[in-house]
Amino acid sequence: MNPRSAPGRGGRAARAAVWLAAGAAAMLAFNASGQALRSSDKIAGGVVERIRVHGKSLEGNLEGDPADRDVAVYLPPSYATNHRRRYPVLYLLHGYGRTMEGWVPFIGLPGSADRDIASGTAREMILVIPDANTLYGGSMYSSSPTTGDWERFITHDLVSYIDAHYRTIANRDSRGLAGHSMGGYGAWRIAMKYPEVYSSVYGLSACCLLNSPRPPAENAAPAAQRRAPQANPNGDTGHGHPVNVLYGEAAAWSPNPMKPPLFFDLPVEDGKLQPAIADKWIANSPLAMVDQYAANLKEYRAIAMECGLQDTLIGSNREFHEALDRLGIRHTFETFEGHHSDHLEERIEQKVLPFFSSHLTFPKEGASRQK
Repeated sequence: MNPRSAPGRGGRAARAAVWLAAGAAAMLAFNASGQALRSSDKIAGGVVERIRVHGKSLEGNLEGDPADRDVAVYLPPSYATNHRRRYPVLYLLHGYGRTMEGWVPFIGLPGSADRDIASGTAREMILVIPDANTLYGGSMYSSSPTTGDWERFITHDLVSYIDAHYRTIANRDSRGLAGHSMGGYGAWRIAMKYPEVYSSVYGLSACCLLNSPRPPAENAAPAAQRRAPQANPNGDTGHGHPVNVLYGEAAAWSPNPMKPPLFFDLPVEDGKLQPAIADKWIANSPLAMVDQYAANLKEYRAIAMECGLQDTLIGSNREFHEALDRLGIRHTFETFEGHHSDHLEERIEQKVLPFFSSHLTFPKEGASRQK
């Protein structure tokens, strides 16, 4: 199947019809797969559309990543029948090395959302998942000439497209932002800078909260840090996408348009720390950023974060929680028994969707919302 962008509002129904007809088998696979709908669940189901959104903010990036991005859009059960109703939107950001296509079933969509809605645990909302996989495995949702302006893509290009092509409640009170791992990092980074776009935010096991590069041990070979990228630098076989975290972070946080062919600087070269480059990485750390954006975070209606107790990121997430406390930023922080990703579907179904159901603005019962 080849996802396509709709030319305008009038083309959305035609595009959806194409997707539902040509992609019926794929939809059934989602509904019947693993942790999605259980065969015993007799509930009305939503659908997941796959579209492609052009990112003007990503044009001309030096990595050569496509500016047209795949996006999954979950439409709740009543969307197809109640044509006067408008819906809040939750933007969900995936982690490093993931793709939209792989993450949708990984978090159990559409079944997890359908079950929440059927049980009354969550309310009907649109879910939007953009594919942020890049040349080395992830955009870090940052702004860089090497990878493109991902902050603006998420907050402007994508939001504008969704509001123009779907029946959304197009204001910040009805928009939420959440992410896991790299997506958690992206959620905090974007939430700090764009409180006018979203009203609630949820970070799940966020990575990269404090990026402080260090040189390798004195006798360690630094060659791996200097080696040119290969077809699959870290031997990852998932979805055929190469994953190289070091290069991905450098492309996002220390870009250098004057340094082809990679167009970035590394914080450690030949085993020696490059202080000026390392400072750029530290400056892109939410723990370093949070003090200057405290006033913005206080504008949010609700903030939540969580991390598994066996997750290697628990320490930095606790530090971020303590920083929010120190700055008087109201939020909740929850820990649970688990590692980095092993309970993700469960956490989204049982915690994330109910959280946004409580804090986003929904249309009044029986009323329609018109733009």
